[in-house]
Amino acid sequence: MNDETVLVTGGTGFLGAYCVLRLLQAGYRVRTTLRDLRRAEDVREMLHKGGADRQAPVEYVQADLTRDDGWAAAVADCAYVLHVASPFPARPPRDENELIVPARDGTLRVLRAARDAGVRRVVLTSSFAAIGYGHRRGNHVFTELDWTDPGSPGVGAYQRSKTLGERAAWDFVEREGGALELAVVNPVGIVGPLLGAPTTSIETIRQLLDNEVPAIPRLSYGIVDVRDVADLHLLAMTDPAARGERFLATAGDSLWVSDIARILREGLGDAGKRVPTRTLPDFAVRGLALVVPSVRPMVPELGKFKSVSNSKACRLLGWQPRSAQESLIATGESLVDRGLLKRH
Repeated sequence: MNDETVLVTGGTGFLGAYCVLRLLQAGYRVRTTLRDLRRAEDVREMLHKGGADRQAPVEYVQADLTRDDGWAAAVADCAYVLHVASPFPARPPRDENELIVPARDGTLRVLRAARDAGVRRVVLTSSFAAIGYGHRRGNHVFTELDWTDPGSPGVGAYQRSKTLGERAAWDFVEREGGALELAVVNPVGIVGPLLGAPTTSIETIRQLLDNEVPAIPRLSYGIVDVRDVADLHLLAMTDPAARGERFLATAGDSLWVSDIARILREGLGDAGKRVPTRTLPDFAVRGLALVVPSVRPMVPELGKFKSVSNSKACRLLGWQPRSAQESLIATGESLVDRGLLKRH
């Protein structure tokens, strides 16, 4: 057992649970925050599905990103903090502050508490949402040098929340952080084997497999495996080269949704037979967006292929992610194994 304690915020989340698992495997003492301690049993069940013992030595503490209470106790005696928790809704909120406030103010609460407790380094989970939106350049490969323009037309509440939250974190560490170090991980769409209920990013895979989207919009996405994102958090936590750096986490270049659909059809046998093959015209997406709020964020992204690079994380930290194909198939198999798809 490693004598160092690591706090993971948001242990009930898809990535949060995998970070806890990875830390346990590496021998760390692990503490995780929950908004409601009654969810501790849910986390224990998720960890067990991931291969951990039901009695794994994880400490649960109550803390909420919208409140000051609990954060001092949460970070006490911790060497590191992985700040993973942040809202990621399936649909755009009525008020963007429902996302922006916990993303920005919650991050600052965690950083202040970490600084005051003498935490060595915080790894913040940001997103490609803070990198790749609001740009008008064509033929551009997105890297860690790029930032989303939160004031640009078509940039949604989630993209703004992640951008403003990450900007606030860098500003805080520069001006008030003292000896506190910061590293940031910016994942694209996270997929992989489920430990709990389907997340927003995996819901798209489920909808394709269940033929709930009978035709495919002309959108592109980056794909990365949740297990690899957890590994990158640990590398960013301890490697001296990660101090003051952000890392774009992607398995490789982006894929069109039509490519994702093809991989699922070809790689999942009977489970992939219902995946759609037709392309949905852009005008049809725009028409749907007039009556279906969840479709509206797609409109500004139609037809845009966003090339992304993982070269920095691979070069600087030795990160070696799985292929997008392997991760997508593992996601589909997980949905099948857990009985989360309709019968064929």
